[in-house]
Amino acid sequence: LRQKDAPALAAMSILSAQYPRYGYRRIHVFLERQGHQMSVDRAWRMWREAGLQVPRKRSRKRVACSRPRPRAPTGVGQVWAYDFVFDACANGQQIKCLTVVDEFTRECLAIKVARKLNSMDVLETLADLFLLRGVPAHIRSDQGPEFIAEAVKGWIGAVGAQTAYIERGSPWENGYVESFNGRLRDELLNG
Repeated sequence: LRQKDAPALAAMSILSAQYPRYGYRRIHVFLERQGHQMSVDRAWRMWREAGLQVPRKRSRKRVACSRPRPRAPTGVGQVWAYDFVFDACANGQQIKCLTVVDEFTRECLAIKVARKLNSMDVLETLADLFLLRGVPAHIRSDQGPEFIAEAVKGWIGAVGAQTAYIERGSPWENGYVESFNGRLRDELLNG
């Protein structure tokens, strides 16, 4: 590498260590924000010559499902999915994140983080979203105790939405929120 590339390469190495799941294109954006002006092709050459790479994801076993996917969304706000992500703070205390995703746009509508979340916290989050975004036709979730609570089921039915529970042990039926939760863990929580 040329001598003039040394500062940009040092910054690139620091950024790739800080954001291990980001490739050269995203790192290039950060470099330009820091004042290292270069083309994407030059960023690629520097990335390759420095031996940097995004760690490969482990291959997953694909499960064939003969059943059609229940209630596939055909428009914005028709099907929302929600689930929990668990993590621990540096002091060892557990935190719980409730994530709500619109399945059509794949947009995260809400993330609520607390040490403990129960069915009333789920209702509070959904009520806020219903006021902001309107009521969806269906809300998909697993059969966790916070989601199948009678208060949650009754309230969701009373506002005009329907619950769509996935089969036990079938997280692929709730794929959009599981995919979002995986990225949230990969890019934020594991960092």
